Amino acid sequence: MPFLTALVLGVGVLCLIDLVLTVGVIRRLRAHEEMLSARPAVSPSIVLPPGAKIGGFSAVSTDGVPVSGETLTEPVLVGVFSPDCPACHDRLPQFAERARSFPGGRGNVLAVLVGAEEEVADERRTLEPVALVLIEEYGTGLTKALQVKGFPSLALVDEHGKVVASGSTIEDLDKIPAHA
Repeated sequence: MPFLTALVLGVGVLCLIDLVLTVGVIRRLRAHEEMLSARPAVSPSIVLPPGAKIGGFSAVSTDGVPVSGETLTEPVLVGVFSPDCPACHDRLPQFAERARSFPGGRGNVLAVLVGAEEEVADERRTLEPVALVLIEEYGTGLTKALQVKGFPSLALVDEHGKVVASGSTIEDLDKIPAHA
């Protein structure tokens, strides 16, 4: 019987130590949570931010229309998509819908598909009726000019090559800064 009493007492002491340590960990986690929430949220831009000027580029659309920084004579809607990007599959139809009603029509909408022609065939069929489609490798052409770091990348660019609004969602394009 004394052995059983000692064993129960030992288990009780271990449980008490465990409880004290758990309370300490919870307090530490709360302190870290407060420190993290106090820091300003910085989201890295996946495309040039509003106010930036796009770099030079030159390309030919899938239907033979030459496109370059010099051909931007009106505001342009730009969308950059990759076939390997799950978010692109969700946002591409939204982009196509916005492109249908964009002022100036198809000639003022650029859709960049990053990948090989056979990889982007479905996206190309969806976008060609509403946009000039460019197929290019990542880090070349318009993806380089817009400094694309992620997909999808969307931007409104004015006739001077200045980004008016940008982001990864259609809603980001609706947030035009006051200084734009």
